Amino acid sequence: MRQLLLRPGAEELSYEIRGIVKKARQIEALGFPITWENIGDPIQKSNHVPDWMKGIIADLLKEDKTYGYADSKGVLETRKYLAKLNNDKGGTQISAEDILFFNGLGDAIAKLYQFLVPTARIIGPSPAYSTHSSAEAAHANTAPITYKLDPDNQWLPDMEDLYLKVRYNPSIVGILIINPDNPTGMVYPKEVLEGFVKIAEEFNLLLIADEIYQNITYNGIEAVALAEVIGNRPAISLKGISKEFPWPGARCGWMEFYNRDASREFAKLCQTLENAKMIEVCSTILPQLAIPKIMSHPEYHAYRQKANAEIGKRSEWMTEILGEIQGIKFNPTQGAFYNTIVFDEALLHPEQKLEIKDSRIQTLLDSWLDDPAMPLDKRFVYYLLVAEQICVVPISSFCSDLRGFRVTLLEEKEEVFKNTFKRLGRAIERYLLS
Repeated sequence: MRQLLLRPGAEELSYEIRGIVKKARQIEALGFPITWENIGDPIQKSNHVPDWMKGIIADLLKEDKTYGYADSKGVLETRKYLAKLNNDKGGTQISAEDILFFNGLGDAIAKLYQFLVPTARIIGPSPAYSTHSSAEAAHANTAPITYKLDPDNQWLPDMEDLYLKVRYNPSIVGILIINPDNPTGMVYPKEVLEGFVKIAEEFNLLLIADEIYQNITYNGIEAVALAEVIGNRPAISLKGISKEFPWPGARCGWMEFYNRDASREFAKLCQTLENAKMIEVCSTILPQLAIPKIMSHPEYHAYRQKANAEIGKRSEWMTEILGEIQGIKFNPTQGAFYNTIVFDEALLHPEQKLEIKDSRIQTLLDSWLDDPAMPLDKRFVYYLLVAEQICVVPISSFCSDLRGFRVTLLEEKEEVFKNTFKRLGRAIERYLLS
């Protein structure tokens, strides 16, 4: 080309969660059915959307207003409803004017990082959800800055690591919290959230919380919202309905701005995000109209309780199947519907393999492994895919130096779920012994 097309940092955008699908489709094309554990799509895993919920959506489709524009910031009545949900928790109070809708949380995340100056860094967790780490790295034209989540301490954050990185890197302007966490399934205790706030106060930082799984917790655990602990600190919460309803195809997410007048710079950022949405006119209206009708429906609370209990039960099954396997670090999940399993790296080496009986698959695998710098967990993921047709995501693709993989807890059918993870467990044992 006449000039360079990509700016520095653009190549940091990666999404192995879907990238592994390309490999799996090649296996599928050879006639092998794939067990998909790569992505958090409840619909793909036979999750049934309740008929009463479908009825609400169907009724909205009969109304002419469903087909028009909304306010640029989002449907006013919905924003009022969501502001009240936040305010009823008794923490930092907001109004409808502090809520801004986007076409999915991915859209919101991209916009957030887009308007930060490249030298303004947001430190986030590692392992990290790829959408955040990739967007932050791309905006900064360099690798993301992260703090450690500790698999030896129930995936809780290493607060000393966070503190030291913030203290000695003045380019850090904000801390990202994902709670409940993707990819680990950890839920932050209140005292840990208060620790984040304390660091933010000392260094005058913005807090950002991805809380899309806020209402998906189980086995006696409940998530504390950021708004309950931040006091007067400027902060943004990122929320959505993709997993909670579940309606991932709605592409409906929103930001909640807390204490926007506490900082002139933060107020300018909020206003810029609103201005950017005005240029786009508005986000998709149908799911916005549905939110208050669905969440205030008399059956909604019971529906969410039952769905959470089912995920909790699957978490217990997974613990029974994988929890005692030697050579891995396994933590039971508390929220969201993911688990990250980490290998004892001393047991990994580049000659390990699983038996492959089909020469066509072996040929494909050989072409995939033709990279001497490939992380060893990615090598395992490829072997698992070709040997057991189970599609998972390597944790090295989640901006992590750890070696392991992420799975989901979404499979609704008990027999299929248990069979999948028993096969996975046996594959781990064979691989580590090879």
